[in-house]
Amino acid sequence: MTDRPLLPVILCGGSGTRLWPLSRASYPKQYWTLCGNENETLLQQTQKRLNGIPELQKPLLICHEDHRFIVAEQMREIKIKPQEIILEPVGRNTAPAITVAALKATQRGLDPLLLVLSADHEIRNIKKFQEAINAGRIEAEKGRLITFGVIPTSVETGYGYIQAEQPIGKQDIEGSKINRFFEKPNKELAEQFISDGRFSWNSGMFLFKASTILHQIELLAPTILSSCKASLENEVKDLEFVRLDRNKFIKCPEVSIDVAVMEKTKLGTVFPLDAEWSDIGNWHTLWKTSKKDENKNVIKGKVILKKSNNCYCRSEHRLIVGLGVEDLIIVETDDAVLIANQEETQNVKDIVKLLDQKNYSESKAHRKIYRPWGNYTSIVEDKRWQVKRIEVKPGAYLSLQMHHHRAEHWVIVKGTASIERDGKKELLGENQSAYIPLGCKHRLGNPGKMPLELIEIQSGAYIGEDDILRIEDHYGRVN
Repeated sequence: MTDRPLLPVILCGGSGTRLWPLSRASYPKQYWTLCGNENETLLQQTQKRLNGIPELQKPLLICHEDHRFIVAEQMREIKIKPQEIILEPVGRNTAPAITVAALKATQRGLDPLLLVLSADHEIRNIKKFQEAINAGRIEAEKGRLITFGVIPTSVETGYGYIQAEQPIGKQDIEGSKINRFFEKPNKELAEQFISDGRFSWNSGMFLFKASTILHQIELLAPTILSSCKASLENEVKDLEFVRLDRNKFIKCPEVSIDVAVMEKTKLGTVFPLDAEWSDIGNWHTLWKTSKKDENKNVIKGKVILKKSNNCYCRSEHRLIVGLGVEDLIIVETDDAVLIANQEETQNVKDIVKLLDQKNYSESKAHRKIYRPWGNYTSIVEDKRWQVKRIEVKPGAYLSLQMHHHRAEHWVIVKGTASIERDGKKELLGENQSAYIPLGCKHRLGNPGKMPLELIEIQSGAYIGEDDILRIEDHYGRVN
């Protein structure tokens, strides 16, 4: 076992459109509780399954800038203080993200092992998962680029495959040189892969020295390296976050680490992983890995099923009743309902594209929007008015701001609110209200120890979220 420090690099990008309507760009699947411990999100489970690994460092997380406060809050909930949270201005796939992580890891002359993990996987057998990592560390120390290939348990056409030089098995965790990678095959080809014995599913998890991967990127994808270096040269520290230079990073090619490096390098080694792994890629996959009742139904929330079989039903708000249905995925949120055949769940992403083409807001955002101070939910709206429910966390404050096109009326329904209007401050309790005229500099806060809830009525010529001029902000969001 090597004593070189192990730095987890958790990739939190992606919108998980195959899990729409729950997973959307504003709040993707990695931040939801979907499987395993129902009190922990997929991101939190990704970090916690590393507990007990020797020489483990605090993680480095990479996410889209829109999700920065979600990531920070979820880490705080499990008492983890990341080394850094790097913010991507735009998604550029895994090769640029890993390059940035490796550059950050070596900034102070260090050269740790990087354990690259996706934030949206389920792994049930943590013991075997950690055994595979510890076995891979020895080869990574020698300068190999390790990827973990999942031992197939069925014929799957939704995964990429890795062909090893030697047959891979469950008993001995030994690495084998990589022959080649295959994208998602058809059923006939997948069946051949399974019978061959040298093929595994591509998990998208990696282990290598920071210096090794940087050398290979310089050799095989120099444009990525130069773009990432330039984006870090002008990085901006923002609270606990690192902002990459947008103009530099946006020039970076959008490509996976598999395509940029792993398919070309001579240093690739695949280690077998037999740890009950799933990428939670779609609703059918989630149904397969979830606990079922005697009729093979998975039920989440307010659901009643009679004479129904092989269904996944999830209610976030309203009651779902199914009678005599089979092989269905039914997912209800506050603004959309998905009803799909189990065999069609890979195509949910196409529905999201269609919604996007039609400019349906439901394609990207929920009614409930999360902010660093809490959240708000749009209840009802028209062109010139809107009603929201706002929840502010204890001790949190919104920015000092003003609006050019709308006025607001706040009604406190729970807790105590601190109100500031044009420099004058006051406290309001339940059933009290405040009017914020157009152009008034104002701030809302929660000085109490319990959540503050209020109803906000907006009215004016324009009620878009971009009609906010932030003057002061604890979270660095000043215009």
